[in-house]
Amino acid sequence: MTERRKHTLGASALVILAVLFIALIIVSNALFRGVRLDLTENNLYTLAEGTRNILDAIEEPINLYYFFSEEQTENTPFLRSYANRVRELLEEFALESDGKLNLQVIDPQPFSEQEERAAAFGLQAVPTGPNGESIYFGLAGTNAVDTQLTIPFFQQDNEEFLEYDVAKLVHSLTNPDKPIIGLYSSLPMTIGFDATTQQIREPWVITSQIEQLFDVRPLDAAMDGLDEVDVLMLVHPKSLSEDALYAIDQFVVGGGKALIFVDPHSESDVPPQDPSNPYAAMVASRASDLKRLFEAWGIRYDSGDVLADRRYALEIGTGGGGTVRHLGILGFTDAALSSEDIVTAGLDSVNVAMAGFLGVDEEKSLNLTPLVESSDEAMPMPAGRFAQLSDPATLQNGFKATGERYVVAARLEGKVASAFPDGRPADAAGEPDDAASEDSGQPADGGAKEAPDDEAAADGGHLAESAEAVNLIVAADTDLLSDWLWVRTQSFFGQRVSTAWANNGDMVANSLDNLTGSSDLISIRGRATFSRPFEKVEALERAADEALLAKEQALQAELAETERKLTELQANRDDQSAMILTSEQSAAIERFQAENLRVRRELRQVRHDLEKDIENLGTWLKVINIAFVPLLITIVALLILMLRRKRRKVARHTAPAVS
Repeated sequence: MTERRKHTLGASALVILAVLFIALIIVSNALFRGVRLDLTENNLYTLAEGTRNILDAIEEPINLYYFFSEEQTENTPFLRSYANRVRELLEEFALESDGKLNLQVIDPQPFSEQEERAAAFGLQAVPTGPNGESIYFGLAGTNAVDTQLTIPFFQQDNEEFLEYDVAKLVHSLTNPDKPIIGLYSSLPMTIGFDATTQQIREPWVITSQIEQLFDVRPLDAAMDGLDEVDVLMLVHPKSLSEDALYAIDQFVVGGGKALIFVDPHSESDVPPQDPSNPYAAMVASRASDLKRLFEAWGIRYDSGDVLADRRYALEIGTGGGGTVRHLGILGFTDAALSSEDIVTAGLDSVNVAMAGFLGVDEEKSLNLTPLVESSDEAMPMPAGRFAQLSDPATLQNGFKATGERYVVAARLEGKVASAFPDGRPADAAGEPDDAASEDSGQPADGGAKEAPDDEAAADGGHLAESAEAVNLIVAADTDLLSDWLWVRTQSFFGQRVSTAWANNGDMVANSLDNLTGSSDLISIRGRATFSRPFEKVEALERAADEALLAKEQALQAELAETERKLTELQANRDDQSAMILTSEQSAAIERFQAENLRVRRELRQVRHDLEKDIENLGTWLKVINIAFVPLLITIVALLILMLRRKRRKVARHTAPAVS
């Protein structure tokens, strides 16, 4: 065979291989269109089931506008990497929505219409660079009725809740009406008339805050109108009637969401003064409980115990101008707040006063997720020790930490049984008793519900147990809602201006915001972060740093020892030439300098070995990614091809003959 013919055959073979490769790509694209495989460790690109349900529930098209400044972020690779992560997640949302989400990716150039559009949506422009260029990195969404919602700027430190934030925006656009919060409180949280001061009472800041976010509807002691609310917010429920307890029970068992605040000793619960019996207010109970409901549902809470915590105890002022740490007034830092739940993630501090603690009955099916936990330097104390407490320092007497962490606030999920297994109580049609009305701060004629007739009961009006998992958030403190524990309020030109110094209000708003979403939205938990550290490299660097530190410490010790010896030699000399070094001193300095060079040489060798180990690790990773993985895929493909051929041969041999 001539050389020219060999060359021609070789060129022909390359052409045939190229054609086959192109054909293979076309066939694979046709056969595997829409097929995706998420091989990330934490399934970062696999949407949660709750997210998919939210996307399936979209009835009218929703427009999403993703703004990211490409050109202005050329020198910020970490931000560009996270921006790609956000864009890929949004594309997954759009793909899963089956055309119901219309995603537009926009690069808002400076002084362009796109930049004006981003500003009109209310997206946050972050100035960066030497010339003060602004970066846009946010999401805007609109629905068919022109409702606009935004994520002003995607914060990378909130990456684990990225899917939740986007799903919440989509859910809110699908359901644009303000959620209804049914508020029942025996504390003076709302605007009203203060009989003591004979003046109009201002609402608590937390009440004003949630009224801006939700449609808040006050409920009376009989719980009339409870069937019209999306979330029930119970604050300090005291001595409620059987009728009210039954209404709450059926609301929760029927799938209603609730945010509940109980307290073993509420500082905000000031009993009314009775001139004929001045001691009555001093001994009146300041505790609240839902004992019957909690026991049936599986929630453990004792209104007779107050949690004391030495680590989180706050300092309060004393009458003499000094300060003292109050074991019952606690300032929980981020270490005590769950970073894995959207309610408390990202919060820095939550303050409570004379709080209780929660648990669950292990025999029940209720699951408890802690939101706020004490330190291990805590112990329960009788609530009576805090009544008329004159010197908080006395709480140190007998304090002995149990070493256990106590849950002050928690999310509770699971199926529960009704606290009324025999159905509606017999006195449901009656009025709430006077004690219940007095303790609740509501009028006695609040309008109790009428008992259903026998036909309604026969039709299954009573729910003996929940069909689906209930969603509750319970806090064993009510004072965290009061202004004095988290906000400063002052008058500014006749306007009431509030400045928060703790995150109590954020926690309550987050709780209601989360509960007002659908069960699918509540089910979406924080995901793992996209950025993955090089754990092996970091381990090598830590080992090298430890070795370097040991070497440096040895060098410093030798330097100190040499200086000490030189000082001793100089101090022992009594001649007139004390400034001139002796031969012994010169020899000591030479030995130190030689040792100094040796140790520094070893330090450089440690650093060199580290870089060599990292380089070898990188080389092996390249070999695995470039050679081993493709080879492994090829072997698997060949095995599959061989198995298919073998099956075809067996099928041909076993096929019946056609006559």
